[in-house]
Amino acid sequence: MTDDAALEPPQRSQDPADIAERVEAILLIVDEPQSLVALAAAVGSPVPAVRKAVETIVADYDGEGGSRRRGFELREVGGGWRFYVREEHDELVAEFVNGQAPSRLSQAALETLAVIAYKQPVSRSQVASIRAVNVDSVVRTLLARGLITEAFTDPETGAINYRTTDALLGHLGINSLDELPPISPLLDDGSAGFEGEVLR
Repeated sequence: MTDDAALEPPQRSQDPADIAERVEAILLIVDEPQSLVALAAAVGSPVPAVRKAVETIVADYDGEGGSRRRGFELREVGGGWRFYVREEHDELVAEFVNGQAPSRLSQAALETLAVIAYKQPVSRSQVASIRAVNVDSVVRTLLARGLITEAFTDPETGAINYRTTDALLGHLGINSLDELPPISPLLDDGSAGFEGEVLR
């Protein structure tokens, strides 16, 4: 096999059922809504075929065509697609997650929460840039604990921006974020990334 052949993407089946399976696999692991273009690139299929696959998946989860309605749905948000728990199950899932969550936050969660508190609204990638580590699982934990929430989705990038909740104020015993120590100007906004050695 030549080096050029090794660099070529694998040839994937363009059967509609196979495309739908690949789209599901990608959507299962993402934390941000994915556009049809991004999904098409990820699964190696044309955008029209991916659009049809998404429509098929949505209909299947919604119980159309004789299938059983699922407790989750594939929803378009901010120009992208992502799995969500159906609204009627939000309270149930929140109770379950909160019941499973440890009483104390990890150091990583506290650091991530501090960045969000001072820089909000802020996207996951901006937080990751400031902390110089992947924060996906930590953000999920903070969402599950009700300490942060989705503020809005950037219409250009599809990135979800997060903010803190009133629950955090209650835990901190303050009435507003204005009562936090004024250290926000000392934090990098993450737009330029890191240069040189990262201090630990």
